[in-house]
Amino acid sequence: MKISIKNTAGKDQGEHEVKFAIIENGKGTQAVHDVVTAYRAAQRSGTACTKTAGEVVGTNKKPWRQKGTGRARAGSFQSPLWVGGGVVFGPKPRDFSKKVSKNTKQLALRKALSERLKAGDVVVVDDLKLSSHKTKDFVKIIDALDLNGTTLVVSNGVEDKNLLLAARNISFVDVTTSATLNTYDVLRPDKLLFTKSAFENVEARLNKE
Repeated sequence: MKISIKNTAGKDQGEHEVKFAIIENGKGTQAVHDVVTAYRAAQRSGTACTKTAGEVVGTNKKPWRQKGTGRARAGSFQSPLWVGGGVVFGPKPRDFSKKVSKNTKQLALRKALSERLKAGDVVVVDDLKLSSHKTKDFVKIIDALDLNGTTLVVSNGVEDKNLLLAARNISFVDVTTSATLNTYDVLRPDKLLFTKSAFENVEARLNKE
């Protein structure tokens, strides 16, 4: 599969042969599901906490005598039946993370990127070095490349302060690196904008055994 390389003005600068195996069938669908589920689960803080009847602060005195009042029996102010009492089977701090194998992550990323490539949602530019940190200059590049909707910019990992400063004020643009790109990142935005070197780095990742 070949993809075209553009410059920041939106002009074609040649083609690039994709160097990882594109998935053409349904293989990898379950891997994508497992990886995205694990990723989102890992984002949960897991700090929700409730108190049981034994943890609620209060006296151990019996509210009223057992018989003769006409009211239901009651033995504790901390009872879950009472307002301010304990909570039955309430949440406690826990770790929601799930384990996913390295091979599953690799397959999921390759599947996700294959689908985005086939859908034409991936744009590759020869370079993305900005001469200034002004947001309006970066917006001109976005418009020239006809990137509509949310966009994820994938750089090669070399710190580009101008790119980070110019993109941070645009609500529909996020920036990441080729080393940290994951399946959820690939699926979430409407468009993916790679630098040529970043795309080659991702290809190298996907070709590792």
